[in-house]
Amino acid sequence: MYKNIFHNYFELSVAASSLLIVILAIALDKILFLQACPMCILTRYVFVLITVSAILAMLIKKKGVGLVLIVTSSILGLLVTSRQIYIQSMSVEDLAQLSGCSMPFHTQVEYFGLVEAMTRTLAGGPSCAEDGLRFIFNFAEWGFILFLAFLISSVLKLKNS
Repeated sequence: MYKNIFHNYFELSVAASSLLIVILAIALDKILFLQACPMCILTRYVFVLITVSAILAMLIKKKGVGLVLIVTSSILGLLVTSRQIYIQSMSVEDLAQLSGCSMPFHTQVEYFGLVEAMTRTLAGGPSCAEDGLRFIFNFAEWGFILFLAFLISSVLKLKNS
């Protein structure tokens, strides 16, 4: 069964699972009254990018083009989540020197534009260092694991095709 899904419905399962992750994150915010930091919002956008990449992979039937998009998006997600995990492990003194997560992400986009907002968000700040809700791992660590799973499975699918 897994082999059938992996070979025939891979892009569909990647699109559905990454979209489900975003929906779950938004639902947890609404139900538990959580406030996502700018870097968490950026991570959600990368999951949406993976969803779009997987849909494009379904539509573009050229060998490997869509999978390369999924691989690239997964690497981008790994970079964002690893930065957040690094910020979460910083000392209080080092965190005090960061000021990138001072405003919500959407507000930063309005004031500074998309590129500058992403740069400021990736610079990090004290709000991005909060651990938040934990279920074995925190959100950033779960994101890292899921991006890594998407990356490994996409590379295996690319290698087999």
